[in-house]
Amino acid sequence: MFFKDDDFIELDIKVKKCSKVYHEGDVISGVVVFQCKNDVKHDGIDLTVEGLVNLQLSSKNVGIFEAFYNSVKPINLVSSVLEIASAGKMPAGKTEIPFEAPLQACANRRLYETYHGVFINIQYNLHCDLKRNFLHKDHGRTLEIMVEYRKQPGLPAAPKKDTSVNFTITPESLQNVNDRSRVPRFLVTGRLDATVCEISKPFTGEVSLLLYRREGVFCRRELTEIQTIQIGEGNIVRGLAIPVYMIFPRMFTCPTLTTSNFKVEFEVNIVIIFGDEHIITENFPITLVR
Repeated sequence: MFFKDDDFIELDIKVKKCSKVYHEGDVISGVVVFQCKNDVKHDGIDLTVEGLVNLQLSSKNVGIFEAFYNSVKPINLVSSVLEIASAGKMPAGKTEIPFEAPLQACANRRLYETYHGVFINIQYNLHCDLKRNFLHKDHGRTLEIMVEYRKQPGLPAAPKKDTSVNFTITPESLQNVNDRSRVPRFLVTGRLDATVCEISKPFTGEVSLLLYRREGVFCRRELTEIQTIQIGEGNIVRGLAIPVYMIFPRMFTCPTLTTSNFKVEFEVNIVIIFGDEHIITENFPITLVR
């Protein structure tokens, strides 16, 4: 089909919150900005608020072709359309149209926090559509916003009980070792200050660690690395306490989540690499809360 598009049109969506962070029940307010060289006729302008959970099966579990063709149908969390302008004409120059859109979950749904994973993706977008007749192309613009759980006033984010863990790693404590005689002699002790962690605060303790996420779609779980922090190298002084301080990356972590269709869990790994390339690993499941 032939489309005529002689008009220069630019669209942008601007929200009042610089952080773009919202909570369920908030009203998202801002403006849609239009720039056009000439007067532009249109068939209406819509603003859509959309929240989706996209799930992907791992090819390790079901095979490459099955994973490609059997992507799970997205789960709708938010779906609302707001008409911000009826059919008419957009004057040449710059025009700003204000909007207010409620952030409400679909019936029988709840909103989860924004999360970008490998097999699980929870994303919320504002999408503006400038509709035109069949001789012209429609124009659109998308802006991602962040959704977080709202803290309950007066309630602690994490349990009051002590969730710290003291650990000791020796050759005898290692699992899945075929020949212990080849494992170097060592003793590693340490402490994780908490295994129930507030996501907005740093993870602390003593020694070196990896942060992993464990994503599960319909009970098929897959472990992937989020970030690695090296906190020691070379001939470490014996008996020296090496402090751990790690910030949880916002886009790639969220409060620990369990639903009927998917799970998002986390763990930290203590990894020590010896000079002869022997690697020892100890993992600790953690729970993230807000």
